[in-house]
Amino acid sequence: MKHIIAVLLENEPGALSRVVDLFAARGYNIESLSVAPTEDDSLSRMTIVTTGSDEVIEQITKHLNRLIDVVKVVDLTEANYIERELMIIKLRAVGKEREEMKRMADIFRGRIIDVTDKTYTIELTGDEAKLDAFIQAVERTAILETVRTGASGISRGERVLRV
Repeated sequence: MKHIIAVLLENEPGALSRVVDLFAARGYNIESLSVAPTEDDSLSRMTIVTTGSDEVIEQITKHLNRLIDVVKVVDLTEANYIERELMIIKLRAVGKEREEMKRMADIFRGRIIDVTDKTYTIELTGDEAKLDAFIQAVERTAILETVRTGASGISRGERVLRV
């Protein structure tokens, strides 16, 4: 089962590598990872997407909590949460394809952010399923390049990840 784990950690050199090393040393896979400073310059928020049984996720959480740089760990999938990912995709758009690609961007509420004579570059945000659906909807041969950020997540409602 997919889990999104939010980690609040000290914004210090080596903190990210210690978290990644923990996953590697125990044979856990990281499907996506995003890290950025929070409103407090001394802290960063890391979002890790991984898969595993509840027991495996519990072990991961315990190991993360033991790391010196880690302040707090929350499995967002334990309650209601919002997940978003950014994808930038460059598509071949020549002749009749141009209108079709523009239409697809509109259907998926994407934005065309760069245009050339032969390409459109489209920005899309949404959950993993939406971005995967866009990729499936366009012709495979039209895709020139794809970049995805990986998931970022936040709890719904009053639940807050703070020190």
